[in-house]
Amino acid sequence: MKLKIKISGIFLIIAFFFFSQSLSAQKQAKIGCIGFYNLENFFDTIQQDNLNGEEFTPDGIYHWNTEKYHKKLKNMSEVVSRIGDELVKGGPIIMGFSEIENRSILEDMIVQPALKPMNYGIVHYDSPDRRGIDVGLIYQKAHFNVIKSYPVEVTMPDDTSFRTRSQLVVNGMFDGEPIWVIVNHWPSRSGGEKKSEPKRARAAQVCRSIADSIIQKDPNAKIIIMGDLNDDPTDKSLLKYLKAKKTKEETKPGDLYNPMYKLFKDGIGSLAYRDSWNLFDQIIVSYPLTEKDKSSYRLYQAKIYNKSYLTTKEGQYTGYPMRTFSGTTFMGGYSDHFPSYIFLVKEN
Repeated sequence: MKLKIKISGIFLIIAFFFFSQSLSAQKQAKIGCIGFYNLENFFDTIQQDNLNGEEFTPDGIYHWNTEKYHKKLKNMSEVVSRIGDELVKGGPIIMGFSEIENRSILEDMIVQPALKPMNYGIVHYDSPDRRGIDVGLIYQKAHFNVIKSYPVEVTMPDDTSFRTRSQLVVNGMFDGEPIWVIVNHWPSRSGGEKKSEPKRARAAQVCRSIADSIIQKDPNAKIIIMGDLNDDPTDKSLLKYLKAKKTKEETKPGDLYNPMYKLFKDGIGSLAYRDSWNLFDQIIVSYPLTEKDKSSYRLYQAKIYNKSYLTTKEGQYTGYPMRTFSGTTFMGGYSDHFPSYIFLVKEN
């Protein structure tokens, strides 16, 4: 099955599977999907030395056990396998995550029936976060080759007791082209949005510093920043500290472009709170991914994966993402966030 789309005045034919092989059309194209998903408190059942260690155990307030754990593994893996399937079947080539307790969560996810055929690899480092949650990344080994990776801690100069998630930096070859991915989970709004704002500003500064150091060495570097930023595209952390531009037109060499800005302005969100939508789960790209020349991979589209099966169907939270728990009651849902994702495309 094929689909005609128009990009910058050129008609491209894109197959509904990874990296089209032979297409009889005016233009042949390759397309790949990259995504991010906050998995909402995805802990194993073993008590660890962190603030949530006792809550997510069989004797904890959530009565978290093997049966519930495997239900969530099944749910999360099936969601990931479907992301981007309106253009490409077979799951994202790269998928970043937040709110995972440890590497074993990802190890158990990638062998689930929905994901095992994709042969995903894992990049993960333990974070100093007080709740014991990390960020991580999986990638399809057939289409992405990791060259190097490392974590970068986020600290507050005036608060030595501050602990949060490290930012994960991954460099590799995406279908033969070098790209960088930075996976984030910025500090929450706990204690109030304004009071906690400096923490997210600091996380944004760290992320911008990572991007700038990459761009300084290679002005043509393709960088993809993803994560639960706990702020919207219109907030100060994104505009002032990360310096993410609102439109492609104003994005110049050395800049970052936030395609989620327009989505948010159009009323699209990735999580809901008190009957209003936020778009915390964002994917931001460096200037080279915005260029019109499609001889190498460029950003085609950014989206939120908000399919009906992921939403609550009735009650007070109708239309919200369907969570794993409502309070301490197990609902068997997915996450309190919708995933975000982008498509990259190039002429073959």
